[in-house]
Amino acid sequence: MLSKELLGVLSIAFAVVANGIYFWSVLKGRTRPHAFSWIIWGLITGVTFFAQLSGGAGSGAWAMGVTSIICFVGAFLAVLKGERDIKKSDLAAFFGALAAILLWYFTSDPLNAVVVACAVEVLAFYPTYRKSWNKPHDELAFTYSVDTVKQVISLFAMETYSVTTVLYPAAIIVIQGGFIVMLLWRRAVLSQGKKSYIKLP
Repeated sequence: MLSKELLGVLSIAFAVVANGIYFWSVLKGRTRPHAFSWIIWGLITGVTFFAQLSGGAGSGAWAMGVTSIICFVGAFLAVLKGERDIKKSDLAAFFGALAAILLWYFTSDPLNAVVVACAVEVLAFYPTYRKSWNKPHDELAFTYSVDTVKQVISLFAMETYSVTTVLYPAAIIVIQGGFIVMLLWRRAVLSQGKKSYIKLP
């Protein structure tokens, strides 16, 4: 069995590899991320990182902390190279992320922040989901697949298991798994020359 610390380092390695490939694709103009999604992801993964630490996650939280930093780098690249259209749903996700921080501050309960973070994650993913519905080739399915594996490894690296420490990574696994399936399905549909009769707001 691998030690918790080694699993924590391995989860960080997966985060760096996945996002390194993604950022290279962005710089090459092959991938166009949505800036608002990455800004919000940076906020909520940061909140979750500190919540996990307070819950005793230990090395299981390392990947989340590194991911928060990476997300802000991704947001910067997205502003330069990606999609910047901001809609009401994007603003709702942003203020939801701030609400998670304030809720934790005023209640002193990290679980409250994690629950809100999970809800915000769904909202934060929507701009990317909406864009990718019509432009499924503008995102790298491989990156999200590797990142999902990272989340699985981070769960095994947890030094303490509780709702506070495992809820967010478990939610990410489900959300990103669904996103990957959507990307591959939409690519297959569009490659057959079929039109999309569903327009996402």
